Parts: sequence; structure tokens; C-alpha cells
Amino acid sequence: MKFEGKLIGPWVAECRQAWLDLSPSLMTKKLALDLCGMTFADDSGIALLRDIHRATGAEMLTGSPLTRHFADQATASITD
Repeated sequence: MKFEGKLIGPWVAECRQAWLDLSPSLMTKKLALDLCGMTFADDSGIALLRDIHRATGAEMLTGSPLTRHFADQATASITD
């Protein structure tokens, strides 16, 4: 899945629906989350990335310190 721009508000719901539509077709395929084009993610956006990562173990592709930060937030344990 490729994410671009801001993952906020209504866009989180759109991306969640896309994820729910995609997930049954994955079966044994490995999912990658391409965050290289993301410029911002609010708490609900990070929660979505976290949910997808927890469900699939998806690799997060990053291309900058900012997108690495989003990936780190999504993969951090709740207690961190």
C-alpha cells in the first residue's frame, strides 16, 4: 500500500476501508507499506499503520527521517 500526503481525518477512514478490502486477498503474500510520500500523520493515522503492521507484519518503506519517524511510531509498543 502506498501512502502519500497527509494521513488524517477522513483520509484515515478511506485508507482503513482500502485495507479492509485488500486484506482478504493477501493470503500468504507479504504486504509493504510505502510511507515515502507521507508528509503528516495524526494519531488516528498512526493507529491505522499500527493496526495494519500488527495484523500483517508489513514492512514499512521510508525515505526520510520524517517517514522513518512515522514508521517508528507505528511499530512502537503501546507502553513505549
